[in-house]
This record gives sequence, C-alpha cells and structure tokens, in this order.
Amino acid sequence: MNALLIEDNRVIATQITEFLTAHEWQVDYADNAELGLNLATHNTFDVVLLDLNLPDMDGLKVCKTIKQHAPITPAVLMITARDCFTDKAAGFEHGADDYLTKPFDLRELVLRCKALAKRSTLHQSNTLQLEAVILNCTSQTVTIDDQPCVVTSKGFEILTLLIKSYPEGVTRSLILHTLWGDFPPESDPLKSHIYTLRKALTTFHNAPQIKTVMNVGYKLELPSNAQST
Repeated sequence: MNALLIEDNRVIATQITEFLTAHEWQVDYADNAELGLNLATHNTFDVVLLDLNLPDMDGLKVCKTIKQHAPITPAVLMITARDCFTDKAAGFEHGADDYLTKPFDLRELVLRCKALAKRSTLHQSNTLQLEAVILNCTSQTVTIDDQPCVVTSKGFEILTLLIKSYPEGVTRSLILHTLWGDFPPESDPLKSHIYTLRKALTTFHNAPQIKTVMNVGYKLELPSNAQST
C-alpha cells in the first residue's frame, strides 16, 4: 500500500512514517502543502494522510485540490487537532473520507488506513472503457471492437493510466512510479513497453494511438480526433 503523509510537524511525521513502514506501507512525505500537492497530483497513492494546519495553505483547500486533480483519486484521512463538529463537517464537505483527531493511537491510524484502502479498491469498477477499447481490471485483458488485444502486464498498467487520464497526458514519472515504485530500473525499459503497446494497438482500426508529449510523457489520441486534425 502507498501512502502520502502531508504533515509539518517533523516529530509526528517521523512517528507515523516509521509505524506505517513497519506495517509494510510505502510512505512518501511532504512537510508543506505545495510539495504535498505536487506529489499527490503526479503520483498514485492509496491513502493521503493530511494535516489541516499547514504553514502555506489550509488543509481543506489541499484536500479539495487533491480530489479534483490527482490522477487516480486517493482516499483522504484528515489528521488534526481541530476536534469540534464544525471542523469535522468542513473536512467531509471538502472531500475527506475519514477524520482522526490528535492525539491518536498509531494502531488505530493503521486500521483506518487499511479500511480506506480496501474501501477505495471495492468502489473501483472492474472495467474501463474508452470508445472501442475495454479493459477488464480483474482479468487484466483488453478488447477492442469486441476482439481480444494481447498486451503485457506492464502494457496493461500503462494503458490503464492513459485511459483514466484521457484526454490529458500522463507524465513519465507517474508511469515509472506506477510500474516500479520508488526503485525503477537503471536502464530505460519504459520505451520498450510503450513500443510493444503501440504495436499491439496498431493492429486495430478503432484503437487509440499513443502520442509522445515532448518533455512530459504520453497521451492517447482517438482515431476520430486524429482524422479531424
């Protein structure tokens, strides 16, 4: 499981990070809203742990921005000393999925994170569709015009990201993080996976094309859009 912790108190952040890591969570950390938003909108996380009292932006606004712009919407657990009902209500109104007041038991934090990650997975659809292309996320199979399209497991992950982000592009960093986490290979295998996926798609008339976005990453272009430009 991947978590993003946005917390300006270094002592609390260290305690949370070490405890989650001990429970086999991979944790990225930001001590301010700007860095937190950059991480949240360019990477994928199962859960975001968000402090409301940040030095550069109110956590409510951070939560709303993450929900609007994250490539794959994560669950947000607000962790804060604001414990009155109006604060909690404001948190949920701005998109929070859960709310935990300080001080809290780290064991409870882990349980809530697990529950949020599981809930998020259950709510995700088993299929993704972009016009003629249908992805079955359970079997990791692709069909185009009701015909099977054979792709590799990495190709399936790449195509999933591209479809979820359509019509916007996906950065290389997000693809690399999704495929290999924080430890991508020293070589550059992404080009090879993109080439193989492109080759698989080009055998179908109604399949989208994978376009390179210079200095950014990749995006999908539908055949109808390509013909009109």
